Amino acid sequence: MHGTRPYPDDPVGPFPAPSATFEDGDNRQIDIQAPDTFEDVLEDVVTMYDAFDPSDRAQGIPPTGEQRIRNWLETIADYSVNVVACHDGKVIGHAVLVPDTDDVSAIDSRGEIEWELAIFVLQEYQRAGIGTQLLKHLLGHASDVGIDRVWLTVERWNKPAIALYERVGFEATGTESFEQEMAILLE
Repeated sequence: MHGTRPYPDDPVGPFPAPSATFEDGDNRQIDIQAPDTFEDVLEDVVTMYDAFDPSDRAQGIPPTGEQRIRNWLETIADYSVNVVACHDGKVIGHAVLVPDTDDVSAIDSRGEIEWELAIFVLQEYQRAGIGTQLLKHLLGHASDVGIDRVWLTVERWNKPAIALYERVGFEATGTESFEQEMAILLE
């Protein structure tokens, strides 16, 4: 049932699984956690995205406006795999995997489908190593729950994001006019 998207030949990993606490590049204590259910963190994640600088949106996400943010998150909540980064009890980063299928019954066979990744860190917390840790812990959590194929698209001009994905083990697998598609095969 694997899709037609190309994946690297060699799996990458292992990655650390949440929960974890680390000190970021600006000497802040950051907690990374995988909530038991997305509803446990929904309000905090809505608040984070509501504060998100619209100029940092990618491919239309996160949406702008609290109700559109809430609608987007509620649409993906039931089937997504989520990890959040928190500072002083406030969500400051969110990484999510969304199943790339309309066949809800296939989602229980996580290794049988592909998962699309999205990751966002509030602007005032960027460039401090949080995105790297958030991404690694999301991939560790994904591997723990049986996911092995993850892909993403990123704007080709977004060199810092592309460098982050490459450092973690993603490889370029295709390009569109302004997007770079990347994929990773997890151990």
